[in-house]
Amino acid sequence: MRLGAPVFITEKDPELFVAGHVLKGYRAAYCPDWLNADTDPDACRAFKASLAKHDVVLAEVGIWKNVLSPNPAEAKAAFDYSVRRLQTAEALEARCAVNIVGSWCETNWDGPHEGHYSADFFDAAVEAARKVIDAVKPQKTRMTFEIMPCQFIDCAAEYLRFIKAVNRSAAGFHLDPTNSISNPRLLYDNAVFFKREFAGFGDLVLSIHLKDLRLDPAEFTVRMEEVVIGKGNIDYPNLLRLIDKLPPDTPGMLEHLATEELYDEAASSIRALADTAGVTFR
Repeated sequence: MRLGAPVFITEKDPELFVAGHVLKGYRAAYCPDWLNADTDPDACRAFKASLAKHDVVLAEVGIWKNVLSPNPAEAKAAFDYSVRRLQTAEALEARCAVNIVGSWCETNWDGPHEGHYSADFFDAAVEAARKVIDAVKPQKTRMTFEIMPCQFIDCAAEYLRFIKAVNRSAAGFHLDPTNSISNPRLLYDNAVFFKREFAGFGDLVLSIHLKDLRLDPAEFTVRMEEVVIGKGNIDYPNLLRLIDKLPPDTPGMLEHLATEELYDEAASSIRALADTAGVTFR
């Protein structure tokens, strides 16, 4: 596995950006938001060259827009942006571009909605995924979809059902193990749950998000919060051993932390846990 995380470099300099990963000991990277194939072809070529020079894999190009927004104008803008980002992933030969399938929530772009488990939402998500993929027809990357705790793609079986329905060779698998955890039973039994999930995905996973999850002991109703790796209830030695069975270039990407210092803490923690698990990062 290759470990990666955001780096806090604001200059739009491909070499500086990639070298910043090497300085932190990362061998996988997120694509910066400012880099786009349609407006920055020279920068894309320089970025790709810097990745190869430093042996850093481009794990994913993030999209994070709601193609199923109830607002037609927002949905159209999200579709157009998705196409541009998938084109960027193709130009950079990223392992994948990643987005949620969409959301019908009216107040939050990725929020919950009672219709997210309906046949109508499933069909709408399939159609939207096909439209984005067909607009680009990528050959060197894959369009993937984030597992979400408040949508039908919340486990391997549902993800596989969705990809089969999309029926496009350019549709692939992205894994966020903690996003599959939606109740305390799964959280406390996550070692068994993850073993089953990884068996379902096999070697198809292109990129993985890494974070920890903690059940808030002060709340009467269920409230789970993301925390720095090592401070939650995820059995990370078990999870890292499962990831270690995937192809060795599979990126494991830290996410959702507020500061560079917290990312440094998470990286140090996961490296220590990897030692415990007998797992070596590339």
